[in-house]
Amino acid sequence: MKRIVLAGVLLVMSTLGMASGPIKDDSPTKYTVASGDTLWDISTTFLESPWLWPEIWHANPQIQNPHLIFPGDVISLVYVDGKPRLMISSRGDTGRTIKLSPKVRVLPGESAIPAIPLGAIKSYLKGGYVFASEEEFEQSPYVFYGEDSKTTAATGDKVYARGDFTADDVSRLSAVRRGDMIEDPQTGELLGIVGLDIGTANLHQVQGDVASIIIQSSKQEMRNGDRLVNQESSGLVTTFFPKSPEVPVEATVTANLNGSKKISKHDTIIINKGGREELEQGDVFAIYRPDEKVLDPFSGEKVSLPLERVGYVMVYRPFEKMSYGIVLMAEEDLEVGYILKSPQP
Repeated sequence: MKRIVLAGVLLVMSTLGMASGPIKDDSPTKYTVASGDTLWDISTTFLESPWLWPEIWHANPQIQNPHLIFPGDVISLVYVDGKPRLMISSRGDTGRTIKLSPKVRVLPGESAIPAIPLGAIKSYLKGGYVFASEEEFEQSPYVFYGEDSKTTAATGDKVYARGDFTADDVSRLSAVRRGDMIEDPQTGELLGIVGLDIGTANLHQVQGDVASIIIQSSKQEMRNGDRLVNQESSGLVTTFFPKSPEVPVEATVTANLNGSKKISKHDTIIINKGGREELEQGDVFAIYRPDEKVLDPFSGEKVSLPLERVGYVMVYRPFEKMSYGIVLMAEEDLEVGYILKSPQP
């Protein structure tokens, strides 16, 4: 059987019926969990609508923390009262055999399979920062001088910066370089100024508004004019649980942080919605081609073609007015201007 990637998740009872068509026609009936598996790929293998994974998992009430799934566990597709369910039909032979009895069996959690672990996609994710306004950018501390009059600096070097370093959590810093100004394609509103990830630094000494900074890591050489922002201690979760946004949202692919015109799987896109629309890490959007009109030669009319779903994107860093999202699936090359909608079954 093809090896797929799976993850442990919240197992929730559902009233989801076959009318929504959640199960793929070629779905396997059983799968044995392997190390390294993630949720999204297993969901894509079993389900037409992979974000619906919480709705068809069938929990075993005799197992404490039934959402935990481990390597060696067998997942089976079954039908309960005519409704499809994915459930753990047997546990692996790792010393966690479950005996059906009135007593709840406690399972160790440290080896459980997660949903989409950060480590599985971290190499594709973009760091940096988004300034909400020109004013915020101008008021952020900036590098103005390198030790020994250097114009660039790298890991281990000392540089000097000016700005406000009085915040309690300012000891660890991220260095960013001004990137593109992002405007909403519909309204023209400034959504933010991208701060491209340059590296990290530690605050060394402060005197008034001048500070010495030791560069801890660098992706590019630091230059005068680069900005310094507080490292976000909770910038990324350790595990992403893909889900539909709590509030239905329609958005637009506004930019590609990878710099190319064509957008592919694992690229980071900018979405013109963010925290003010209640977007959270893990929110999934379906991607559609924009409205396309063609000529009906019989009527002479321009007719809009139906929207075609061509992929999925998951929000991993929501900012105030925009978000970074990673493309989880793309059936074709995507482009700026494609439409994002809360996914439907």
